[in-house]
Amino acid sequence: MTKIKTQLSAISNTIKEAEKQANKPANSVRLLAVSKTKPAALIRSSFEAGQHCFGENYLQEALTKIAALSDLNIEWHFIGPIQSNKTKDIATHFDWVQSVDRLKIAQRLSNQRPTNLNKLNVCIQVNIDNEASKSGIAPDEIIDFAHQLALFDNILLRGLMIIPVKTNDTELQRQSFIRAKKLFTELSAIYPSVDTLSMGMTADMAIAIREGSTMVRIGTALFGQRDSVQKQ
Repeated sequence: MTKIKTQLSAISNTIKEAEKQANKPANSVRLLAVSKTKPAALIRSSFEAGQHCFGENYLQEALTKIAALSDLNIEWHFIGPIQSNKTKDIATHFDWVQSVDRLKIAQRLSNQRPTNLNKLNVCIQVNIDNEASKSGIAPDEIIDFAHQLALFDNILLRGLMIIPVKTNDTELQRQSFIRAKKLFTELSAIYPSVDTLSMGMTADMAIAIREGSTMVRIGTALFGQRDSVQKQ
């Protein structure tokens, strides 16, 4: 618990400093703890230390943890690739889905969202650097894609999620974030519900915040190196 508190405090300080440098209001950037491959007990400790939003990539692993932690008021985000046969469980057990990049998946999530739950918050995953190896909507197709998402009854468009090209060149990272912020600004001008630009991870969160991120997805800085797990 002490280590988790220390790590959370360090991340919080990094976020606060980046907010200040970007002239953003305090507490305007949310921390999403990426807990994939980490045990439920560690998530429980993090929750008790004050972290209430967690992101998972692998559905079966996530469902086990969600069941084990059902006594806690956790906000669960699905941030991994989505297969059609997984949409029902995702629509039922998660509060957010950040990796929507196909209309078929969005429609299934909407149709399968239980009627007793609030609308499912979704972010469009953007392939901001047009990488052939990455999922995501091309930047020039975002607005049209959003218009189609708006037709689905049980999902609520909240914003964009990006994973920029992997590089140690901070200027390249910055340019990716700047392009994402421009898209986000255009989208939020059309849809008032759009308030989330999910970008920035352990290695680049400060740059991402300075360039407009409203949510950073942090795993390594909080939990340490990722454990190996079979993808599900």
